[in-house]
Amino acid sequence: MKDCYVSRTGRSAALIARCDPVVYDGGRYDQALDEARLQTYERDGFLIVPGVFDAAEVEALRQEAMELARDPAVREGEEVIREPGGTALRSVFRVHELGARLADLPRDPRLLAVARQILGSEVYIHQSRVNMKPALDGKEFYWHSDFETWHVEDGMPAMRALSCSVLLTDNTPFNGPLMLIPGSHRQFVACVGETPEENYKRSLRRQEVGVPDALSLRLLAEQGGLKAATAPAGSAVFFDCNTLHGSSGNLSPWPRCNVFMVYNSVDNRLVAPFHGMPPRPEHIAARDRTETLTPLSAAA
Repeated sequence: MKDCYVSRTGRSAALIARCDPVVYDGGRYDQALDEARLQTYERDGFLIVPGVFDAAEVEALRQEAMELARDPAVREGEEVIREPGGTALRSVFRVHELGARLADLPRDPRLLAVARQILGSEVYIHQSRVNMKPALDGKEFYWHSDFETWHVEDGMPAMRALSCSVLLTDNTPFNGPLMLIPGSHRQFVACVGETPEENYKRSLRRQEVGVPDALSLRLLAEQGGLKAATAPAGSAVFFDCNTLHGSSGNLSPWPRCNVFMVYNSVDNRLVAPFHGMPPRPEHIAARDRTETLTPLSAAA
């Protein structure tokens, strides 16, 4: 398979023009987004949709996420990632299989219909997790493109995936909200360096390999600016797999908690990782569990 997105080969950094569409919609699926919102997603590489879930739905999801985080069996499992240099939980992976309400969330038509419309195909969950930022001590996530990691370390062939973050707490300017660079999804940032063995054991705590260089970041930010995804609990943020994003630490006295799901096209299933190393574990990158998602109402 020809690799359009070569990265981490020891070469110098580079910006490579995107080879894939941003929106694959051909009218095959329900038009969950109107034309204006679809154009915003295509232009910026993300879309913030407030008020997708009501307060009761958010509270039920948040409570289940907290119960998972407190469950001794979960806390000792490989799905749990702790903050660098500490014991506080940073992320819990595979929540769409560990939880009950969280298992239904990816199949909720309010989310699934958007994913199918943008990707123009049936989809499955490549990865899910709850990201937590404890009050006063939640650490930052450095700038990165998810696709760069998924391509190099997981073998995701093309940019035909998107992330959906459902906000389970208010995301304010003070508690480390998601930050994005509008328009950055149209350029692939080839990163310097090579991938160490079992890099995921370090990178999920603090990513240092597969991050964009300062010059590329500056150029893309000067072109597109920066956008903080500040929004109330119950909002959803959809963003392209190649949109550069990150978040600062949480110095506020209020925690931040978001559930994060990656929809991948069934036509974009993983192949062998492009760096030649063994695949990452299933709970980080689904290779075997790639069942097509059925809308919740139809599955009931």
